[in-house]
Amino acid sequence: VESDLREVYPGRLFYGRDAFEGLRVLEELAKVEPGDDLGKTPVGRGSRTRRGSRGSGITTRSAAVRGDNRVFTPPFLGTRVVRGISIDEVASFVNETALYRNQWQYRPEDGEDDATFKDRIRAEFRARISEAKSDGLLVPQVVYGYFPANSDGNDLVIWSDETSDTELVRFGFPRQTDEPQMCIADFFRPIGEPDYAAFHIVTMGERVSARAHELFDADRYTDYLHTHGLGVEMAEALAELWHQRIRREWGFADEDGPSLGGLFRQQYRGGRYSWGYPACPDLEANAAVADLLGAGRIAVACSKETSWQYQPEQTTSALICHHPQAKYFVAR
Repeated sequence: VESDLREVYPGRLFYGRDAFEGLRVLEELAKVEPGDDLGKTPVGRGSRTRRGSRGSGITTRSAAVRGDNRVFTPPFLGTRVVRGISIDEVASFVNETALYRNQWQYRPEDGEDDATFKDRIRAEFRARISEAKSDGLLVPQVVYGYFPANSDGNDLVIWSDETSDTELVRFGFPRQTDEPQMCIADFFRPIGEPDYAAFHIVTMGERVSARAHELFDADRYTDYLHTHGLGVEMAEALAELWHQRIRREWGFADEDGPSLGGLFRQQYRGGRYSWGYPACPDLEANAAVADLLGAGRIAVACSKETSWQYQPEQTTSALICHHPQAKYFVAR
């Protein structure tokens, strides 16, 4: 808020960590007199210059990232489209905590433990999945692929083939200014050494988005909440499922943890990064991924007109690394 938004918005600007702080801000705004600078000057909390490749000037590979990791050769180069994916298989990868608590806003009752709580709500989940299947609301599709790739400072270079003569696209990433000064590009070998990256875009299709909008416009908010939340978490489940598929094809799924819950905690080799998070904040890259993979083949679009968000809404993309140290981190 203080570093990024204040640079582009000239009016009053506030950060509220929760609804109660938002209410306090509104109460203060109601008392504002002409000339009051409330909300027009930095508050100090969390104020810092944005760090990373664009501001730090650091482009040297982090010494903490190994450069002798095994390079796995992918099963093919280029892209593929996958349709006809089982909805039940996707549903088996749903993060129930995220769906039941965060999306649907259910809470334990009468001292329920987490397992009992989930057992109770699971019946609702099954009913919603059955209804979605009957109505054809969920249409899981994937476009994914593997490409030769190399790091170049803070950039990840994607090549057209293994000769590394023709650059298809270049993604820039921020680098930590404090130790260990990591950057996503560090998880790939430098130019001149063979290495590979995978990308995927997954979607649950336009129908579930359209139905959610219809329910909202009809003031059917409970049904809207369930339909929208189901679409969002099924898209996330499809991303989890397809990441596992890529690990299997690429040859290192044997390093996965023993449980689905473990996969949600990154208990697998490598990492999956989606743009918009601290290690890869630039949403404009979504459009580059869409072009790279040919997302139009699964009716997915992304442009400046949509603020670089994918359409349909229940769509997500990712860069997938095989380096064993590629995990979530904050670049600032």
